[in-house]
Amino acid sequence: MDVNGNTFKEVTLLITHYNRSRSLERLFKSFKDQGFTFGGIVVSDDCSKPEHLDYIKSLQGQYDFTLLSPPKNGGLGNNINKGQDAVKTPYTLYVQEDFDPKSSFADHLKDALSYMDTDKGLDIVRFYAYFKYPYLKPYGKGFSEMVFHLNPFYTNHIKFYVYSDHPHLRRTTFFEKFGRYPEGLNSDVTEYTMALQFIKHKGRGLFYDKFTELFDQKNSSDEPSTAVHRPNWRARQNPLVLAMRAVYVKVKLLKCTLDVMAGKPNA
Repeated sequence: MDVNGNTFKEVTLLITHYNRSRSLERLFKSFKDQGFTFGGIVVSDDCSKPEHLDYIKSLQGQYDFTLLSPPKNGGLGNNINKGQDAVKTPYTLYVQEDFDPKSSFADHLKDALSYMDTDKGLDIVRFYAYFKYPYLKPYGKGFSEMVFHLNPFYTNHIKFYVYSDHPHLRRTTFFEKFGRYPEGLNSDVTEYTMALQFIKHKGRGLFYDKFTELFDQKNSSDEPSTAVHRPNWRARQNPLVLAMRAVYVKVKLLKCTLDVMAGKPNA
């Protein structure tokens, strides 16, 4: 592990971007203000509008990064694939453009690197999530190892997302073990397919227990999230809605279990 202060020479920061150049600038500034230096920075753009691309290019004099922009929109899978192909360091820190690191992140990134250097079986370290991974085994320094159980008696369907697109550290050889991201699918199916591939190839990963304390996800009114928002069933207490959700979760659990058993990528 080659770390000096907040200089991470063995890590490339890979950022996926689409039409949110001010959010990207904010992310750059957050890392710079905290004294981060990486072995490389790659911005993989998914054919943003010209005004966003022009603004990103204007930032290259202030922030040293490689910009990859295709002639047409290729979707999330294509965007991550081409970005990962450009990484030359042993480790990749993957962050989408609407996240900002908190002041405590640097120390925990050092811990994550130390663990991955020591434990060659680890494939990923996750720093953020919407929900806690349900089945964890304490590992050290605030991290736990995610334990996947195919047995349907382990009823929380979030267990299938051992892998997630949220901010994480991974080995740059990730594709060699798990394959490339599928292209031409919507973002949810892309993430789910990689999650299945991660399970199929017996991936191992760590999860930061206080998973909301290392990154903020910021969506301004000027640059709102480009993701499709779904109704928040968890926040609704209507008995009919709760009953419908209970049925949905059981069906989702069964379907995901069958997908893993069959090796099918469909969400």
